Formats: sequence, structure tokens, C-alpha cells
Amino acid sequence: MTKEEIKNHIMEEISKTEKKLKEYKELTKPVAPDAAIGRVSRMDAINNKSVTEASLRQLESKLNGLKRVLSQYDTKEFGICIKCKKAIPLGRILFMPQSPYCVNCAE
Repeated sequence: MTKEEIKNHIMEEISKTEKKLKEYKELTKPVAPDAAIGRVSRMDAINNKSVTEASLRQLESKLNGLKRVLSQYDTKEFGICIKCKKAIPLGRILFMPQSPYCVNCAE
């Protein structure tokens, strides 16, 4: 895989993540108290909102990591683990491009 294909993969991940963020932000809007969905259903909606908010925070973190990696793309730090300073394997970069660590250091 060429370096340009890796960059395209990262850009696609950024695009997918931004799309999911928009969807999750829509789902985390406040649950209106006057919504005629019943007390138990409203409690379920509030609980689901909390779960979605946690997922939203994870997606925001992933997006920040992806943008950081993309900003390092043309530098010598790209693909290098920030802990052990060894090259991150291509499979790891493709699977988790937002991670600044190799598999060993991430554990």
C-alpha cells in the first residue's frame, strides 16, 4: 500500500467519523418533559441519550486523533510510536489510524 493510499484511508475515516458525529449530536438532543411517550419510555430515552453521549465523546476523541495523525502525515513522526519510537505496523495504522502507539505500547 502506498503512502498516498494510507492518507486517503485516513481522510475517509475522518469523513465517516464526522458523519457519525452529526448523527450522534442529533440523538443527544434533550428529551422534552412534555413528550407524550410515557414515564418508562421517557426514562429509556434519557438512558439511551446518556449512552449516545458517551459514544459521542469517543467519536470526538477519535476525530481529534485522526486529524492529529493527518497533520503529521508529511513529517518523519508519521507512523512512529510516540512511546518506543519504533515504526507502527501498517496493519495497525489501517485498523486504528488515530492511535499514536504501536500494539505493544498500547497495552
